[in-house]
Amino acid sequence: MTRSPSDRPARTRRRWVRLAVVAVVLLVAGGLTLDDLARSSADPFSSLLAGVTTREATPGTALAAVADLEVKGRAPKTGYDRDEFGPAWADVDRNGCDTRNDILARDLVAVTYEAGTHECIVLTGELADPYTGGSIDFRRGRTTSTAVQIDHVVALSDAWQKGAQTLDAEIRRELANDPLNLLAVDGPTNGAKGDGDTATWLPPDSSYRCEYVARQVAVKARYELWVTAAEQEAMQRVLASCPDEPLPAAG
Repeated sequence: MTRSPSDRPARTRRRWVRLAVVAVVLLVAGGLTLDDLARSSADPFSSLLAGVTTREATPGTALAAVADLEVKGRAPKTGYDRDEFGPAWADVDRNGCDTRNDILARDLVAVTYEAGTHECIVLTGELADPYTGGSIDFRRGRTTSTAVQIDHVVALSDAWQKGAQTLDAEIRRELANDPLNLLAVDGPTNGAKGDGDTATWLPPDSSYRCEYVARQVAVKARYELWVTAAEQEAMQRVLASCPDEPLPAAG
């Protein structure tokens, strides 16, 4: 049946009534007040959802930690350079192996090492890729090593634009080599991620998204990096589906 234009005002009124009912339910469920709604952003219903989610979060979970992150706008990328985070894959833990090989050894199984390197240089192994859910046979070589890359969960460029540029150079070096912020992943997928944050990129394998976002929250909390409003909302949206996801420990 075709509706006439005269039906539109009535449909609009019904829509706003439904939205009002939802708002009241959220206010009651979240212990919020009308003042909370008045102070909310231009998208009050998203703010209410975020408020309810945060108030219900269990301490020690990644969802609870999101609320403690500072929310600010993205700073200019001016001055960013990979060298600002120290030389790539330094041996920061002084175990004789560079960080890339440390992470390969941690994340791969059936690992073999180059002879005479004191089990430092990973030659082969198998990766259960967290981003795609697939399996990758890693083989060290000029044309094969890039099949597995080491991803900075919080991209260094993103970190630079959200507080890292004010950190001490040694702290930035630690951030770039922190195992908490590093994962061995599928190379092409890592390339597609670029310097995206939670609001602009998530792993294709949806079953890994909770753990992935929890790592981002933990890294940003540890290094006192901020998030944008859109990023915080995206974090809360993902973690609301897994409210008991723990905040990963450092190290």
